[in-house]
Amino acid sequence: MNLTTHFPSYLNGLAVSLTLIAAIGAQNAFVLRQGLRREHVGVMVAFCAGVDALLMAAGVFGMAALIAGSPALARLIAWAGALFLAWYGVMALRRALGANSLQAGQGAALTRDQALLQLAGFTLLNPHVYLDTVLLVGSVGAQQAGAAKSFFVGGAASGSVLWFASLGYGARWLAPWFARPRAWQVLDGLIGLFMLGLAAMLLRHDGMP
Repeated sequence: MNLTTHFPSYLNGLAVSLTLIAAIGAQNAFVLRQGLRREHVGVMVAFCAGVDALLMAAGVFGMAALIAGSPALARLIAWAGALFLAWYGVMALRRALGANSLQAGQGAALTRDQALLQLAGFTLLNPHVYLDTVLLVGSVGAQQAGAAKSFFVGGAASGSVLWFASLGYGARWLAPWFARPRAWQVLDGLIGLFMLGLAAMLLRHDGMP
């Protein structure tokens, strides 16, 4: 296997993953809070990254199996993914024009079980988690051919590990920066542009002009 050939697929998965999970939300705020308090950070990072990896792999390989013999289904998935990506991108650009900031609230110390239970709720009860990992990452990764799918999933999982490790262990350095509305405006602006570009890529792959 030529690793160089599939390295772009790895980088593509990494970029898609980082773009999708680096958004303001309860899960990120909770991980940041735990990082600020230095409570159960390793468990928090492992849980978030592990769930992401499982859902991303399910999306990529499950969708690949479903669309393998159905061009019509492949077209439907590409259009659905492109429409959602475009909507996601527009929403991110709208947020970039606002004044959002990530609040890592204070509060009583949590036991490991309490922290995991809360994190599981923030993660698994959020429908956007499934839209991001299974649908969006799956729809992009399913376009990869052969072994490139595994490299794409590896890159996407690496992006999740990198983000949550940075958020948890780097919280004391990241929090002052992320608390500024301008920082999230810049980040949301970049996310919005990337989402729109990704939507265009899916439509081009589907054969649209």
